[in-house]
Amino acid sequence: MITGEIKSKIDKIWDDFWTGGISNPLTVIEQFTYLIFIKQLDDRQIRMEKQANLLGIPIEKPIYTKKQAPLRWSNFKNKDPEAMFDLFTKQQRELDDLTAFDFMKTIGAEGGEFAKFMKGAIFMIQSPKLLDKVVQQIDQLPLDNRDTKGDLYEYMLSKIAEAGTNGQFRTPRHIINMMVAMAQPKKDDIICDPACGTAGFLVSAGEYIYDNHNDWFQDKTFREHFHANMFHGNEFDPSMLRIAAMNLQLHGLETPVLTGKDALSEANGDVNDAYTLILANPPFKGSLDYDEVESSLLQTTKTKKTELLFLSLMLRSLKVGGRAAVIVPDGVLFGSSNAHKSIREELVENQKLQAVISMPSGVFKPYAGVSTAVLFFTKTNSGGTDNVWFYDMKADGYSLDDKRNEIKDNDIPDILKRYHNLEAEADRKRTDQSFMVPFKEIKDNDWDLSINRYKEIVYEEIEYDDPKDIIKAIKELDKERTDALLTLENLLN
Repeated sequence: MITGEIKSKIDKIWDDFWTGGISNPLTVIEQFTYLIFIKQLDDRQIRMEKQANLLGIPIEKPIYTKKQAPLRWSNFKNKDPEAMFDLFTKQQRELDDLTAFDFMKTIGAEGGEFAKFMKGAIFMIQSPKLLDKVVQQIDQLPLDNRDTKGDLYEYMLSKIAEAGTNGQFRTPRHIINMMVAMAQPKKDDIICDPACGTAGFLVSAGEYIYDNHNDWFQDKTFREHFHANMFHGNEFDPSMLRIAAMNLQLHGLETPVLTGKDALSEANGDVNDAYTLILANPPFKGSLDYDEVESSLLQTTKTKKTELLFLSLMLRSLKVGGRAAVIVPDGVLFGSSNAHKSIREELVENQKLQAVISMPSGVFKPYAGVSTAVLFFTKTNSGGTDNVWFYDMKADGYSLDDKRNEIKDNDIPDILKRYHNLEAEADRKRTDQSFMVPFKEIKDNDWDLSINRYKEIVYEEIEYDDPKDIIKAIKELDKERTDALLTLENLLN
């Protein structure tokens, strides 16, 4: 957790960007990210120099040459604003026509996963004063601690207060953490988010392992797996991909496998049986033409709706035995089209659907008021659904209005406790907040997965007075009103 002091520093940086003329939240995050990366490059070289001095040997592959020293953070941060701004905006002939920003774009794989996605990056800070303000403030941030630097970047990301395009919006961190805690990442998992956005699910999965299985890092094989092949993300938007890479990097996930392509297109058609755990909140509102969609996805469910196509993609991408935790709009649960029914039938009859958690519509405010649910399923290709666990989440620890203030009511601890002890749920009644529904009942209901289809509501009987008594009482009240008016009239006369 970051302190109030660090939050205040982030707030000040954010405000300075806005007063400096950069009002698009995504642009603010991007520029902030670029500067952090430039500082990280210099910090990395400083560590290399200290080690070289200690061992008495030269640095084998320095990030900056001696000639490029002026482009280093530790050098330009002390310059006056105009000179610093020139280093970022004007080509330096003595430095092979590089600017500090250009250098960051040419670093390549040596700079980690983030540096691979620098094509198209643009420096948007328009004044020396703003650049100097932001550089001096970033220089004071505690970027040498994995937990702190990851949390401060998450706090910066939380300030994005606008919905994205095509149904993309930021998934609340506590909902992500709930899904990860339910999925419980395993030591040999290969984890993927096919629409990763800012990589919140991958970050949370990594944090879960750090917090709950730190002993795994004593195993060399696991360390290599964790850093090389455990985390996979796909994101079509280049800006979001850069932000995702930095988010992962600041959380200690230096070399995730990130891919910049449309997950539903032919370009991604070679991804089959690749992952053992998928965590996702794919775009809801998109609609694609059939010729834009990879053909195998349409074999599971012929549709143009992205939320259904992503479910089909997950089934194709998972290894047999692989699990998925995915957020879907409520329409997926009860939609009456053939496409809706066929994907539900596939999940329940041919795979193993474990749980459906219905979430209140305010969970995604202020971004959207859409009602959603979380599906948990395992790819078996041979069925296995005996009972499906339903939970009616009524509170997530925050008010369900646009303010989303923290409150005491929170069903998430109860959800986690019950999900990891489903045997005890067998005797729960349909009037309870959670209960089991057998396979046959779901099949008989046309594969409907909406909790309201199965939940029973207890109605309290209310006894009303006899109409004659009600009429008599009204007449008495009317008489009292008339008498009161006459008394007032007499007093006035």
